[in-house]
Amino acid sequence: MPAIISSNTYGKSCVRLLKVKRSGKVHDISELTVNILLEGDFESAHTDGDNSKVLPTDTMKNTVYALAKEDPVNSPEEFGLSLCEYLLKNHEQISKVSAEISEKLWKRIHTGEDKINSDHSFIRSGNEKKTAKISVMENEKTITSGLTDLLILKTTDSGFEKFYKDKYTTLKETSDRVFSTSVTAEWIYNKPDVNFNEQHNNVRRIILETFAGHKSLSVQHTLYEMGKNVIEYVKEVGEIHIIMPNKHYLLFDLEKLGLNNDNEIFIPTDEPFGLIEATVKRS
Repeated sequence: MPAIISSNTYGKSCVRLLKVKRSGKVHDISELTVNILLEGDFESAHTDGDNSKVLPTDTMKNTVYALAKEDPVNSPEEFGLSLCEYLLKNHEQISKVSAEISEKLWKRIHTGEDKINSDHSFIRSGNEKKTAKISVMENEKTITSGLTDLLILKTTDSGFEKFYKDKYTTLKETSDRVFSTSVTAEWIYNKPDVNFNEQHNNVRRIILETFAGHKSLSVQHTLYEMGKNVIEYVKEVGEIHIIMPNKHYLLFDLEKLGLNNDNEIFIPTDEPFGLIEATVKRS
């Protein structure tokens, strides 16, 4: 039986971009990492070594920078859509363009002192990023917004009790523990035209408010509450997928040192960790 190409795709990964937007003395910045994938009439490149339809991945990289010069780069979603639509429109051998974009979050430096010029000075704290996934075909486009590495922690109002046990279970029940997680979330809008930055801020705010105010009986319990609240209060969101690793802080045994540990001294651990995820959508 002869071998055939059942599917193929190719593209450019990790194209890094910083755009400085200068409005007089006041500057804004956007720092993106862009991944591009193309699908289309490229089978002959595999089967015959025919490169006549292969757009070089270096050209894809150049296209990112060229379009960033003309595009305001207001959000990862909008820039990704412009990029995908340009590549699809200008190359007939391409049938689908996909882009995954992450944005590092920079904020202006504000110290309350007049001598600090925050018009063009920025600070980045933590690893949190905005994310976007865009795919464009001739008569179809999809946009998924998201965030990743949103690291949060609470020191009470969290427990884990009455869980299922078998002969290998050694974990003790607790009604009061440190709860920390690094949230990754992706959501799909139920309408085509939205203010992506505004809705991203709304989703992020609800995730944080829910985490801070929810009496958590498990990671699953809080994850669902986050998703439910996003669906309830952000009408533009049709569904949201949330991933929450349980970043363990283990109570240190101070009794062997002759001391009491009243939920004050913990050992932060990276591995192993629990991993919980779920999708919440409108009923």
